[in-house]
This record gives sequence, C-alpha cells and structure tokens, in this order.
Amino acid sequence: MPQLNPNPWFFIMLTSWLTLSLIIQPKLLSFITTNPLSSKAPSIRKTTPWTWPWT
Repeated sequence: MPQLNPNPWFFIMLTSWLTLSLIIQPKLLSFITTNPLSSKAPSIRKTTPWTWPWT
C-alpha cells in the first residue's frame, strides 16, 4: 500500500509548514490592524431592565 510510505508526504508536509511559518506568516503579521487601539475609556451606557409581562 503506497499510502503508508511516509517518504514523499513527510517532505511535502515539512516544506509546506516551513513555507507557511517562514515566508507567509511574517508577511501577514506585518499588516497594520484595521482597528487600532484607542486610549479613550469605554462609555458606560445606562440600561433599563426588561419588564416581563408574566411577572
């Protein structure tokens, strides 16, 4: 059964993993985030409790 031979598949997996981690991942991490952090304090909204008709 040729599926049990790990020779070609291990090399393909190793090559794809190294490509992802060494080439693609740093390029993706270099992008600026679309929602930068703000130093503003979050506004606290006053909410009213829901009045349930059966209580």
